[in-house]
Amino acid sequence: MAEILVYVDHVDGAVRKPTLELLTLARRLGDPVAVALGNGAADTAAALAEHGAVKVLTADAPEFADYLVVPKVEALQAAYEAVSPAAVLVPSSAEGKEIAARLAVRIGSGIITDAVDLEAGDEGPVATQSAFAASFTTKSRVSKGTPVITVKPNSAPVEAAPAAGAVEALAVSFSEKATGTKVTSRTPRESTGRPELTEAAIVVSGGRGVNGAENFAIIEALADSLGAAVGASRAAVDAGWYPHSNQVGQTGKSVSPQLYIASGISGAIQHRAGMQTSKTIVAINKDAEAPIFDLVDYGVVGDLFDVVPQLTEEVKSRKG
Repeated sequence: MAEILVYVDHVDGAVRKPTLELLTLARRLGDPVAVALGNGAADTAAALAEHGAVKVLTADAPEFADYLVVPKVEALQAAYEAVSPAAVLVPSSAEGKEIAARLAVRIGSGIITDAVDLEAGDEGPVATQSAFAASFTTKSRVSKGTPVITVKPNSAPVEAAPAAGAVEALAVSFSEKATGTKVTSRTPRESTGRPELTEAAIVVSGGRGVNGAENFAIIEALADSLGAAVGASRAAVDAGWYPHSNQVGQTGKSVSPQLYIASGISGAIQHRAGMQTSKTIVAINKDAEAPIFDLVDYGVVGDLFDVVPQLTEEVKSRKG
């Protein structure tokens, strides 16, 4: 079978969930070959092999941590030249999309970003995307070169499929361009104990109807009862009620969880663009005419200050 290159997103050897989802999709197209870079790269091999990687190419060098994305692009290009894959898959994070775009330019190939599904086609992989603020679903394929495709988190299940996972060292030589922009400092993100917003299986979001930063506590309580991430609409973020890093929407983050609960969110197109590909959508709003009800699977017309605490207590009682 053809080999499919998969770029590994990991933290010191701990493989992040979107990469395991990519391996599920890669197996539809061929034999996954994973590329793990940076500190702990070799430690990713066991998890990658368990989820279908037939081979794991690893490289570690100070350049991966000390400089921006170009060293990673050059390493992925070296892997591409060594493997000659039928496609290259990259997680659709901000960094992932930059790496994919730079790689596509370097190898003279087309690129598809933010795919939500992949399938094998007679003329190469066919990617499903949501377009025009998720108002349309499109199917696309790259017609020039080797397809470089970024895939949104939660687009595929994580499935165990043990494979050889043979570890091979990847030889990488860096150009002068790779060390042009140096990272001078880092500040660790403060942990909330909740899942990463873009990777979470469940997201609970609050909007203008929450009516104040202090009231986001009831949104957080519901999220914590479900083991969910917390999101916010642009209106809530602009009002200073919740951090911008939690904004869901066209100018925030795009999420595609199994369950999305929108509380006090009207459903403007700006917000819908960031969550409309969610598998199941539940809305709580006291305005029965709110646009959000046009796209939900389940809607509750009621005051969120009455509904959300009751829902939280019901979840807790069932889990108890």
